[in-house]
Amino acid sequence: MGEPTTEATSAQLTVDLIISLDGYASAEGWPGWWGLESPEYLAWLEEEGKKEFTTLMGANTYRVMSSMSEQAAGEDSGFSEEEGAALTGLAAVPKIIFSSTLQEPLAWPNSELVGGDAVEAVKELKRTRTGALTTLGSLSLCRSLLTAGLVDRYRIVVFPVITGRTGRERIYDGYPDVSLEMVNSRTFDGQLQLLEYIPTLISGPPARQP
Repeated sequence: MGEPTTEATSAQLTVDLIISLDGYASAEGWPGWWGLESPEYLAWLEEEGKKEFTTLMGANTYRVMSSMSEQAAGEDSGFSEEEGAALTGLAAVPKIIFSSTLQEPLAWPNSELVGGDAVEAVKELKRTRTGALTTLGSLSLCRSLLTAGLVDRYRIVVFPVITGRTGRERIYDGYPDVSLEMVNSRTFDGQLQLLEYIPTLISGPPARQP
């Protein structure tokens, strides 16, 4: 019926997303993380940030996150200590930015700019590099990489909120059909749900068993 979305390669790619229960990446007027970040979740983010990986993102995410990282490094940033640590820590993470509009040199430390087709570039990254690749935001990039069969793991953290009226950035619009094999799950502070899957592209609904 389907095939895994990637062949065995050196570098492994994880799509990382946070979503509301109804599938939005953000909501108008709501704070970051919908105001529902918790100590256990923030501690997990800090531990994840200590691992060796390269982060992939598009130009819009680069602009937003680099600005927030710079803001968090300043005095009276408005971020909590945990939020500030997570944001400023991104400066040390190797980052690959896919954009035809940004120009070098990029101001955010450890940022490599790649122009041209992102799918072809990631194919080459997976062929020639080792270690872990992960996405940050960049919904259209994530969708393109999943559709191209390049994603090894699909990991989401579901926040317990429905933003039907104010929700922005619908995550799953334009996705192909994908079956998901769960390989990990965890609950943070009894409210946030981490779900990790191996994705497999499929051509449509499975055939009914006789």
